[in-house]
Amino acid sequence: MQVAHQAGKILKRFGYSEHEIELAKIAGYMHDIGNAINRTHHAEYGALLANELLKDTDMTLEDRITVVSAIGNHDESTGSPVDVISAALIIADKTDVRRSRVRQKERSAFDIHDRVNYAVTDSKLKIAEDKSVIALNLQIDENICSMYDYFEIFLERMMFCRKSAEILGTAFKLTANGRKVL
Repeated sequence: MQVAHQAGKILKRFGYSEHEIELAKIAGYMHDIGNAINRTHHAEYGALLANELLKDTDMTLEDRITVVSAIGNHDESTGSPVDVISAALIIADKTDVRRSRVRQKERSAFDIHDRVNYAVTDSKLKIAEDKSVIALNLQIDENICSMYDYFEIFLERMMFCRKSAEILGTAFKLTANGRKVL
């Protein structure tokens, strides 16, 4: 739900139509459905599943293609931002870094993804008043996760956000622990 809300919020802030905002929210809500099949290639599996589910609705073919395309393109290893819907989804998803995402309760069992998410004590996505920049501001507990570990996992994702921001006609900036990083 967080990703759906944030994708809609991004498009709303940039003045897109309620219809486009709704499509971004639908894509955000369904974006990780492919994980039910396999984490690897989950975006592609998710696009196929979403298409099957949305065929039985009154959604137009054009809208269904837009949503399915956004879902299929939201993974940085296989996708790319192809329109404003996918760009908003990508930014919303890749900036969703927070402690509450970690399901594993035993810290000794954390993998690097758990450790990185758990180390984020504060995460804020802000859009500049003049819409020139989308900024992700993170506070990371470096006693839990080093900046090196963070960037090992997230650098490619942050670059994906930068490409997506360009589709929206803006820039993407990252600040970690008060230091400009990207």
